Amino acid sequence: PITPVELLCLGSSLAFSGLFYYLYRKKARVVARIQEAPKLQVDDSLPALVSAADGRCLPYVALEGIVLPAKAALSSHFHVGMQGVIQKLLLKEHRLIWNSLARSW
Repeated sequence: PITPVELLCLGSSLAFSGLFYYLYRKKARVVARIQEAPKLQVDDSLPALVSAADGRCLPYVALEGIVLPAKAALSSHFHVGMQGVIQKLLLKEHRLIWNSLARSW
């Protein structure tokens, strides 16, 4: 005979397994889309390609090429001969207003 505790454990185990499988499949689709992204080279034709694209934007592309620093490359203190650059990232945040009546932003 199966006890109610065993049934509860079995049901929760099946529920968690289903949830984790769903999350796995969802992330697998995202990874597949990233891997299928077209690969473009960083060269002189890239600005013309971007300006000719719809909305002047290329969705999901991978850029490959040599990066040149604006001033001087950064040298590693720990690995001789290793150099790098800093990527400038601009993040635009939209201002949210607190609604005290609905208690939400």
